[in-house]
Amino acid sequence: MQIIKYPSKETWSAMLKRPTIDTVFLERTVANILKDVRQHGDSALRHCARHFDKVELDDFLVTDDEFLEAESLVSQELKDAIAVAKANIEKFHVVGTTERTVIETTPGVFCWKKNVAIEKVGLYVPAGSAPLFSTVLMLVIPAKLAGCREIVVTSPPNSEGKIDATTLYAARLCGATKVFKIGGAQAIGALAYGTETVPSVYKIFGPGNQFVTEAKLQVLRAGVAIDMPAGPSEVAVLADESCIPAFVAADLLSQAEHGPDSQVVLVSTSETVINEALAEVDRQIELLPRKSTAAAAIQNSKAILVATIEDGIELLNEYAAEHLIIATQDADEVAESIINAGSVFIGNYSCESAGDYASGTNHTLPTGGAARAYSGVSVASFTKSITFQRLTAEGIQNLGPTIETMAAAEGLDAHKNAVAIRREWGGGRDDF
Repeated sequence: MQIIKYPSKETWSAMLKRPTIDTVFLERTVANILKDVRQHGDSALRHCARHFDKVELDDFLVTDDEFLEAESLVSQELKDAIAVAKANIEKFHVVGTTERTVIETTPGVFCWKKNVAIEKVGLYVPAGSAPLFSTVLMLVIPAKLAGCREIVVTSPPNSEGKIDATTLYAARLCGATKVFKIGGAQAIGALAYGTETVPSVYKIFGPGNQFVTEAKLQVLRAGVAIDMPAGPSEVAVLADESCIPAFVAADLLSQAEHGPDSQVVLVSTSETVINEALAEVDRQIELLPRKSTAAAAIQNSKAILVATIEDGIELLNEYAAEHLIIATQDADEVAESIINAGSVFIGNYSCESAGDYASGTNHTLPTGGAARAYSGVSVASFTKSITFQRLTAEGIQNLGPTIETMAAAEGLDAHKNAVAIRREWGGGRDDF
C-alpha cells in the first residue's frame, strides 16, 4: 500500500485515479459480446457460458425444482439472518414512498406528481469470485416495494451450471419473478435486447466488474436505462488519533477482498495512525482465505497523510468514494461536510459491512467517482415521476397572459393560441 505524505492539490486527481484495464480492449470485447447476443440470442448466451463460465447450459431459466433444492441447502441460521436484514431494508426503504402533494401554483392552477413503478427491471447479481446473495436483497426489495411488475434477476452459474443456493433462496423470498443463469456482459445484453427466453427490460440495475459496467454503459447509449456506473468496489476511511487502527484495517480489507481491481484509501492526519493501521493490515491479511485477492487490491491502494481534517474532507469530496467511513473526533459534524460519497459510515463502530448486509440502507452504490452525480439505489430508482396539472377556468384566466406573452416572445403562435382560445371561450366550465 503506497504511503503519500502531504500531497499538493495539483496532484490529487492523478493520485486518486482508480485502477483500470486497457479501455480499448474492454470496449471492443464488450461491444462484440453485446452484438453477438443481440443478433443470436440464446445461442450466443450458450456460447458465452461455454467460453466464460466453462459450463454447458441448455436452459437459463431457474426452475421451481431448483428453487426448492436451493431452499433446502440454506441453513436455518442463515435464513434467520436474511430475515432480519430483509426487515431492516424494508423498514428503511419504505419511508417516503407514498407521498403526494398537490400544489396550487396560481389560483385555479393545480400541479402534482405521481411516482409510477417501472414495469420491467433487470437485476444483475455478481458471483464471480464470491456469490453476493446480499445484492439480491438490496435490489429485489426496493423493486418490489416500488411495485415493479417484472423483476428479472440474472447471476453467473457455477461450474455445475447452477446459481448459488442462497442467492436463489433470497430471490424467491424477496419477490423476483424470474431468475436466469447468465453472467457477465452477456447478461446485460440479454436484459437489454431480450432473447428467445430472456425478456427485455426497461432499466438494468446491479454492480459488477469492469466488463459488466462497460456493458451497462454501452446499452445505455443504445437507449436502455441503467441505475448508475457501478464497477469494482471501493472504500475510503478518514481517521485521526481517535480511531481504532485495528478497526480501520479490518474495513480496508473488507473491501480489498472483493477483487483485485478494488481500491481502498486511508486518509489520516496522523502518521502514527497510518503506520499502525497498515501494520494491522499486514497482520489481519494473513488470516484471510481470500488473502491473494485482498493483497492484489492493496497494491492498487493508498494511505494519504494530510495536515488537517479539513484537507482530508476536501480530498475525499474530490475522490467521491463508494463507501466512506469517518473515524474521527466529532464524526457527526465531519459527516455534514461530505457532499460526494455513495454511503457514509459515522464513528468507530459503523463498519462498512453493516451497510453491505443488514443496517437497512443499500450497498448498490456509485463507484469510480460517480458519487459526484449519482445516488445509491432506493425505491425511487425503480420508479419514474409523472407530472400532472389541472387548470380551471379561473386558472387559465389567471395564468394565461403569462403564457401568451412567453409564447409570443418565442415566436410560437400556436402555443399562444391554445391559451387565447380558452380564455375567449367564456363558458366558465371546469368539467370538460
